[in-house]
Amino acid sequence: MTKVTLHYDLTRSLTDDDYTNIAALHSTYGIARVLADPSGSKLTVDYDASRLGKMQVESVIARHGLPLAVKLPA
Repeated sequence: MTKVTLHYDLTRSLTDDDYTNIAALHSTYGIARVLADPSGSKLTVDYDASRLGKMQVESVIARHGLPLAVKLPA
């Protein structure tokens, strides 16, 4: 297992529905931990890089409706 940690800024503060969606992310194979900071403006995701890639993790997070501020490559 190759553990990778990603840190994301969010485009808005998290709502109660967002916290429910964060809990649902834990059922995704390869995602080990998802934590929101106390202010609800940042998200930390730990995942198994032997199972998922960064793009796949971001895709799963987006499908769950979380407001990531993802920076696209130039």
